[in-house]
Amino acid sequence: MAFDYDLYVIGGGSGGVRAARVAAATGAKVALAEEYRMGGTCVIRGCVPKKLMVFASTYPGQVEEARAYGWDAQIGDFSWDHFSGMMNAELDRLEGVYRRLLDGSDVEIHDGRAVLKDAHTVTINGSDYTAKHILVATGGHPVSPDIANAELGLSSNDIFKMDKLPKSVLIVGGGFIACEFACILHGLGVKVTQYYRGAQILRGFDDEARGLLAESMTHRGIDLHLGTNIVQMAPADADHRAVPVGDDAVGKQSKAPQHYTGPIWVKSTNGSEATFDHVIFATGRAPNTDGLGLEAVGVKTNRRGAIEVDDYSQTNIPSIYAIGDVTGRVELTPVAIREGMAFVDTVFNGKPTKVDHDLIPSAVFTQPELGTVGMTEEEARDAGPIDVYCTSFKPMQQAFAGSSERVLMKLIVCKDTRKVLGCHIVADHAGELIQMVGIAVKNGLTKEQFDATCAVHPTMSEELVTMKTPTRSA
Repeated sequence: MAFDYDLYVIGGGSGGVRAARVAAATGAKVALAEEYRMGGTCVIRGCVPKKLMVFASTYPGQVEEARAYGWDAQIGDFSWDHFSGMMNAELDRLEGVYRRLLDGSDVEIHDGRAVLKDAHTVTINGSDYTAKHILVATGGHPVSPDIANAELGLSSNDIFKMDKLPKSVLIVGGGFIACEFACILHGLGVKVTQYYRGAQILRGFDDEARGLLAESMTHRGIDLHLGTNIVQMAPADADHRAVPVGDDAVGKQSKAPQHYTGPIWVKSTNGSEATFDHVIFATGRAPNTDGLGLEAVGVKTNRRGAIEVDDYSQTNIPSIYAIGDVTGRVELTPVAIREGMAFVDTVFNGKPTKVDHDLIPSAVFTQPELGTVGMTEEEARDAGPIDVYCTSFKPMQQAFAGSSERVLMKLIVCKDTRKVLGCHIVADHAGELIQMVGIAVKNGLTKEQFDATCAVHPTMSEELVTMKTPTRSA
């Protein structure tokens, strides 16, 4: 059978674009469909705009610190209009870069929503196209909790599109997205309250690291409520009281306008009531699989809706593959890119390549940041005998300025092999630091090899090679 393309990619995020370009470089005829904007979650509504907001939110603290160092430094008001205009211009530029890269790689771009018709056919804009291989890389999207009037709230996608900066927000959730935006908005001058139903934020991260970060966020002025969730929410009147929506009373399903911009009344599980300019839900994400035609074609998904794939990103339909967040494996942009590269090696280069999902460094861009790679202390303790090397201290730069903020440097070491099983850092620029540590941990370096590396003094990170005695063992 003759196909229109060797490869048809559904989804123009980082993983899909990389796979399309690299496949085209092998001589394959490739097309890519994107229904929204090229660049996907990371470039358009995730990593990139969020990091720009992180940068913007840190300047007030830098000016305050500068005064302690003798500078007559002042800072004026923050202009959301100016910043968002610059941010959107940058996103437009990056989207243009992605399109030019695809054009330069001879990848045919189809703007629109592509749906699977059969194992070798997709339908888009009323036309059918056939391909020997189909790669689904449609990513994921934020989800709101199943409570009445939830549509009054915003998601992380909506934050980048706000017309103006609110004076107060309630952020619901305790994962990295919730914590990052709590720090960002607080740094921009917004009064931030955060509810998380769990006992501590950042479930799944090292307990000691997330505990220190929670303390730091609270000390900075974020009103963090653990073990707390929303019971009811509704539009608020001028006196900050709940009002019904349409013919519905509070607590029933709302008929609120789709883009509600007024204040929101909230009642929490601890019995308190408050009003906020916005409620932001950061309570999880789901794969973008609805309406893709997966069921009709017979592609298996799990109960979360994620596409099930094997070690080579192949679905149960041999001609259809999937990478990135839509598979629900490790939801990180660099992982999606690596999965795309491995797919091309497997299918087009004749080199079956499994994706290595082990020991992936990651960072939470809070203030301070949290960088992590490998096992947490809790995971390692359950696996076998370990030594824990840990130190927490006031870094020189902040201590001189009179700040009480502390950093954490922590290594988890196997007692038997002496390999460093994990590293956790809470500090400014922890994301930059953990990238380098990740190389050492990924390559199985021992604690003694860390120690044999001469320290760079004076730095925070020198502690990673100067901790001689275990803090505790298990």
